[in-house]
Amino acid sequence: MTIAVTFLPRTGPAPLPPIAFIGGGNMASAIIGGLIKQGTPADAFEVVEPFEEARRKLAQSFGIHAHAEAGEALSRCAVVVWAVKPQTFADAAQPVRPFAEHALHLSVAAGIPSGSIARWLGSERVVRAMPNTPALVGQGMTGLYARAGVDAADRALVGQLLAPTGELLWVDDEAALDAVTAMSGSGPAYVFYFIEAMTEAGIEMGLSPDQAQRLAIGTFTGASALAHSATEPPSVLRERVTSKGGTTYAALTSLEGADVKAKFKTAIRAAQKRAAELGEEFGKA
Repeated sequence: MTIAVTFLPRTGPAPLPPIAFIGGGNMASAIIGGLIKQGTPADAFEVVEPFEEARRKLAQSFGIHAHAEAGEALSRCAVVVWAVKPQTFADAAQPVRPFAEHALHLSVAAGIPSGSIARWLGSERVVRAMPNTPALVGQGMTGLYARAGVDAADRALVGQLLAPTGELLWVDDEAALDAVTAMSGSGPAYVFYFIEAMTEAGIEMGLSPDQAQRLAIGTFTGASALAHSATEPPSVLRERVTSKGGTTYAALTSLEGADVKAKFKTAIRAAQKRAAELGEEFGKA
């Protein structure tokens, strides 16, 4: 007896539908650049960007000819990514709405509540995202929240769209995005702040600026990679490096004496509070 066997071709993710970006700055460029590297053609994107210099950069970097204002070209797009400043969102929504009420809307604008976005755009298919700047190098951390009108297929589409930027974390409570903003959205600045401090200390101890910066950045990179791969919590990893009476113990004792951990936690809560204020301030229009 002969058995016929049919081998099906191995397939990757389905091609993305046309995508519109309202705003063509750094975060939009990070997403677009990652998708183009994965094979999405430049003609799959429609970008509305009022600033000529930003439009020129998009053309030079990706071959995308952005529009100065919203128009009929947006009607072909199944997804609209809102990469605008919070204070400009409401005004930007008005000219886009007639062309995009059918679309899934993904906002990366900090603080703007999904309810305000749904009201401005006349759609319940709204996902809020809080990315961070390491998305520019594919190492980002993005928090996501979906309104009830977003189904499983929409979530999968958002995941496919943002996958090139790094890791994704969905939350069930929209208020949690304020905490995401405070931790990972603003978080790269905290890391850069400590890298600056370590670099300055190294220089003061006699290292060259290049040596000090390489040590500081390399230490953060390596420690983060170890924390990411380890099964133990960071507290255990810290304890393993700390021998009582040793150099690390001396440094950590100094930090504890200055109450650095408590003050750092207070700083993060200040960022959370400001994220909530931004939503109240710019989400009422």
